[in-house]
Amino acid sequence: MDHGGSLGRARALFPQAPQPFVDLSTGINPHSYPLFELPATALSRLPETARACDLTEVAAVAYGAPSAAHIVAAPGTQILLPRVASLIAKGRALVLGPTYAEHARAAAIAGHSVAEVRDFDALAEADLAIVVNPNNPDGRVIARDRLLSLAATLHARGGLLVVDEAFMDVGPREHSLAGEVGQGGLVVLRSFGKFFGLAGVRLGFALADPRTAARLDGQLGPWAVAGPALEYGIRALGDHDWQSAMRTTLAREAARLDALFARFGIVVAGGTTLFRYLSFAGAATLFSALGHAGILLRHFTDRPHVLRSGLPGSELEWERLEAALDGWARADDAMAREMKR
Repeated sequence: MDHGGSLGRARALFPQAPQPFVDLSTGINPHSYPLFELPATALSRLPETARACDLTEVAAVAYGAPSAAHIVAAPGTQILLPRVASLIAKGRALVLGPTYAEHARAAAIAGHSVAEVRDFDALAEADLAIVVNPNNPDGRVIARDRLLSLAATLHARGGLLVVDEAFMDVGPREHSLAGEVGQGGLVVLRSFGKFFGLAGVRLGFALADPRTAARLDGQLGPWAVAGPALEYGIRALGDHDWQSAMRTTLAREAARLDALFARFGIVVAGGTTLFRYLSFAGAATLFSALGHAGILLRHFTDRPHVLRSGLPGSELEWERLEAALDGWARADDAMAREMKR
C-alpha cells in the first residue's frame, strides 16, 4: 500500500532528481524532540515493568485520560489497529473517508466487512465505526458531542467507535475524546512519533476503559515497548513547555507555507499545522514538477487532484521549495501561452 515517507519510492519515480530529497510527503514534525543520551540499561536490559508504568502515567496526564489504567502503550499505533478492530465480533465496519487507508485494511484483517462512507450519520449503522479526527489528509474535525452521541449509540448494541487522534496534538484538543474512554464502547488512538518528530521510535497508545485496555495489553504481551522508546516517551510527554512552544512554532510555519503556496496561486484547502491539504486541477503537474526538483509531496492515486504537503525543516528546504514552485509556475505559464497560439 502506498504511503508517504518512502525515499526509495521517490528515487524510483524521480531517478534524476537532485538529492537529498526534501521529503514533505509525511505529516511528521521536521523539528524533532531533542535527542538525549539514553541510559545504557535502555539497550542492555529488558524493559522494566516499572518504567512501562511510568510511561502510561505520564501519557495519561499528557492526553487527558482518566488514569494510567485506561492507557495501553504499544510499538506504534499501527500494530494496534487489527487488535482494536478484533475487540468486537466480526460484523460491518464503516470508515469515515476519505482517510488513512490502513484502518480499512486492519478491519478487514480482523474479519469485518468494510466500507468507506462520506456521511458521518451513516456510521450509526456500523458494528465498528472508525473516525480519524483531525482527519488525514484534509484536516476535517468532527465535533466532540457528535462523536460521543455516536459512541453511545453503538455501545448500546455492542458496537465500538474507534477515534484515531494521531494529529490531535496539533488539533482542537477540546474535541478530543481521551477523557471519555471510561464510558466503554470507545477506543481512542494516539500517536507519539508525529508531533514529537520521532517516528522511528515506534510508540503509540490506545485509550480505553480499563477492562478493554487490559485485554489489549495482554495481547501485546510483556516488553511490548522497547527501552529507548520508554525513555523518549516519558521525557517528551512530560515536557509540557516544549509541547507548548512547538505548537506555536508549527502554527507559524504552517501560515508561512500557506503564504508561499498562495504566491503561486495555490489555495490551501485544509489540513493541520503538521500538513497542508491541496486540492486543485493542477495537482498532478505540481507533484511531478516538484518531484523532478527533488521535493516529494504526498499524492493519492485515486484522487489525482489532491496533494498533501508537510513542513520544510530548514531554511535551505524552504528555499528549494520556493525555487521549485517558481519553476513549476513558469513552466505552467509558458504552456498556457503556447496553447493560446
